[in-house]
Amino acid sequence: MDGFLCAVDVGTTSARAAIFSPSGQMLAKHIQPIALYLMDEGQAEHTSDNIWQSVCAAVRAVLTDIDPDKVVAIGFDATCSLVLRDGEDNPLPLGPDGRDTILWFDHRAKAEATLISATGHDLLQYAGETLSPEMQLPKLLWLKRQRPDLWAQLGAAYDLSDYLTYRATGSNARSICTLTAKWNYLAHETRWSHDFHTTIGLSDLYERANLPEAATPLSAPAGVMTEQAAAELGLPAGCVVAHGMIDAFAGCLGAIGANAHADEGHDLALIAGTSTCVMSMTSAQWKAKGVWGPYHSVLLPDMWVNEGGQSATGALLDFILRTFSPNRSESPENHAMVEKRLKVLLAEKGPQLASEINILPDVNGNRSPLADPAARGVFSGLTLDTTFDGMCKIYWRTAVALAMGLRQIVEHMRANGPAIERLHVTGGHVRSTLLMQLYADATGCPVHVAADGDAVLLGTAIVAATVGGMHVDLASAAMAMQRDTVIYEPDPARRAAYDIDYKVFLAMQEHRDALRALRQTSGD
Repeated sequence: MDGFLCAVDVGTTSARAAIFSPSGQMLAKHIQPIALYLMDEGQAEHTSDNIWQSVCAAVRAVLTDIDPDKVVAIGFDATCSLVLRDGEDNPLPLGPDGRDTILWFDHRAKAEATLISATGHDLLQYAGETLSPEMQLPKLLWLKRQRPDLWAQLGAAYDLSDYLTYRATGSNARSICTLTAKWNYLAHETRWSHDFHTTIGLSDLYERANLPEAATPLSAPAGVMTEQAAAELGLPAGCVVAHGMIDAFAGCLGAIGANAHADEGHDLALIAGTSTCVMSMTSAQWKAKGVWGPYHSVLLPDMWVNEGGQSATGALLDFILRTFSPNRSESPENHAMVEKRLKVLLAEKGPQLASEINILPDVNGNRSPLADPAARGVFSGLTLDTTFDGMCKIYWRTAVALAMGLRQIVEHMRANGPAIERLHVTGGHVRSTLLMQLYADATGCPVHVAADGDAVLLGTAIVAATVGGMHVDLASAAMAMQRDTVIYEPDPARRAAYDIDYKVFLAMQEHRDALRALRQTSGD
């Protein structure tokens, strides 16, 4: 079938649109910034109207060199941010400037997540035994408890990618991917747990959030594009619209979807950007505390997806540059300059460079395996060194800390589930050859750079290709559209140094727990 596919990925600070061929080749890409509002205590918000405007601008820009009428289907993925609208479909006024969207990494609902987890409800066995404040039910419970005035006005609540399909089609249908992974829909039983909603104090959730009775699989279209959306996006009315996905899940499909049935979890998807998600697909379900899921059929039919992760990875490296770099810049150029210098220092000193510096990277909590949103980062070995080389050493030891956290997640998943052998990485981290080699060396797994580093957009294009009729099903589309990879093999010569780092990493976690216990004992 002739024609093109449009894939849209909405991240934390930008919307990206890309055009793909049915064979998976990316033909064009455009990035459009979106507004981000950061507040005290780690709270952050968007405006959904601004996001939609940026999506439209990105799509129009990427269509410059092709005939828009040849775009057969469009797909959306996004962060798991929560969009809140009132009964008239206007922004629910969380804040000024039309802010109606709580960002994915916003932890304002920590108390609500703890309250829900403490119920011990059977449903929690499909969420790693505990809910994260990054999920939607804690955030909605926060709204009901802390802002009852807004709860009374709530007319609909959406995962961000579902909101984008709603803007494109006018349909209230919701994706099995979003509802299962972030709203605790029981996909394996095709139902909501209304008992769970009542237990946690959200008996009116179903009506307030305007939720559909059932989720829709990715193989079915969300609908066709309305004339208004077509005019705003620059696409033909009637263009098929795929159901949305959470961005990490799109990356998982693009990274390992082609081999999921054959590999049975030996291949792990690593979606590494602002945060990092570590994901497996298996035909048999498995469970582990601190690993979200298992989620049934949220990507490929009858396959289970599990997700571990680190809440701040690229964001932590950015923070290091903002805090310690002489120019306080987190620009890509500054990251590249630091990496260039580190390669020289590492050639001289080896992986034990600056080993007196040891870091725990949990600056926004520990998602996996500890499932502890209250955990915080730890820095040992700080000096008064303000030179560029001194900053480079801190950056390196931060990268090592991230790699040790990744190793801990991989070992935890191995102990409870599949025999992981390979990592398939996508996201911003692939720009760093230093990180790719470090991840391989620290975990002992070959690192494959998936889909030229853009498996998120590819995964979204795979779903669009399926609903657009270019491939017969999702598995066939994933196989036909997979892209070649660059492979980083682990270097056994570096393993001993990282084994020591890992022992120190685990000891620091124990020491952090001991310090917290002292504070709690003293009543502080």
